[in-house]
Amino acid sequence: MHIFGPVPSRRYGRSLGIDLVPMKTCCYDCVFCQLGPTPRTTLERRDYAPLPDVLRELDAWLAKGEPVDVLTLCGSGEPTLHAHFGDVLRRIRALGRPSLLMSNGALLWDPAVRADAALADRVKISLHFWDEASFRATVRPHPDLTFARVLEGWRAFRAGYSGALDVEFFALPGLNDAPDALNRVLALAESLRPATVTVNSAERPPADSAVRDVPPAEMAHLRRLFATVAHAQAAAHAPAPEPYDEAALLALARRHPLRPDQFARYFGVPEATVRDALRRHAQSDPYAARALL
Repeated sequence: MHIFGPVPSRRYGRSLGIDLVPMKTCCYDCVFCQLGPTPRTTLERRDYAPLPDVLRELDAWLAKGEPVDVLTLCGSGEPTLHAHFGDVLRRIRALGRPSLLMSNGALLWDPAVRADAALADRVKISLHFWDEASFRATVRPHPDLTFARVLEGWRAFRAGYSGALDVEFFALPGLNDAPDALNRVLALAESLRPATVTVNSAERPPADSAVRDVPPAEMAHLRRLFATVAHAQAAAHAPAPEPYDEAALLALARRHPLRPDQFARYFGVPEATVRDALRRHAQSDPYAARALL
C-alpha cells in the first residue's frame, strides 16, 4: 500500500519509494506534473497514511533482504504534508539505511518541517521560479503560499542542514527559459549551495497540455549551465533489471510514470512486451493509457 519499487534512478540508484499521502495531495498544482492536475491544493499536515502501517510495511520489505541503494520519501504527492514523515526518517536512520526526501520544499518555512526534513541524508527540492509572478505561473501554489515565504524556508533550512541538498529545475519553454530568468534561477540555486542540480523537461504528458518539452541540444546546454552551481556530482547508477509481470508494470506506472522504453530497461524486457501489456490495460487503467502517450 505504501512501499513501492525499487524504482530506477540514474542519480540515486535503486530507490525504494515510501508513499505517505494520497494521490495528488500537494501544496502545488505544477503545470508540468506527470501525475496530472492537483484537484485542490492544501497546506494541511495530518496522518494521511497510518504511521504504524507504513513502518510495518517498511520493516517487512527490508526483512526480505533485497538490494536497495536508498529509501526515498516520494510518490503521489508532497511527503512533508504527512504530520509524522519525520518518524519514518527516524526509523530509516535507526536501521542504518540511507534516506532521501524528495520534496518541493514548499513547507520548509515551518520549523517543525525543517527539523524533521533534516533527518534525511539527502533532501531534494524544486526550484523552477525566481519571483512571485514566476512562482504562481509555474507551480500554481496554494493561495497562502508566497515566493518570499518559500524562499525564506529554503534559506533557513540550508543554514542548519548538514546533509546533501539537491535542487531540481524543470525547464518550461516560454515560462522560465529566457536568459534573464535563467540567470536569476541560477543565482538562487547557487545561494543554496546544492550538492547536485537536476534539469528535467516534459518527457511525459504534463498537467497543462500547453507545456512543451525542450530539444536535446537545449537540454544539454541547460545541464552544463546548472552544473556550474553544483558543489558535487552524484555518481550515476545503472540498476539491475527488476522481475517483470504486468501487475508490477501497472503498479510502477501509477507511482513513477515512465515511457515504454524506460519501463523496458527497468524490467529488462523488450519494449514490445511493455507496449502490448499497456495496450491491453489502457481501457481500464488511465496510468497505462498515459504511459502510451
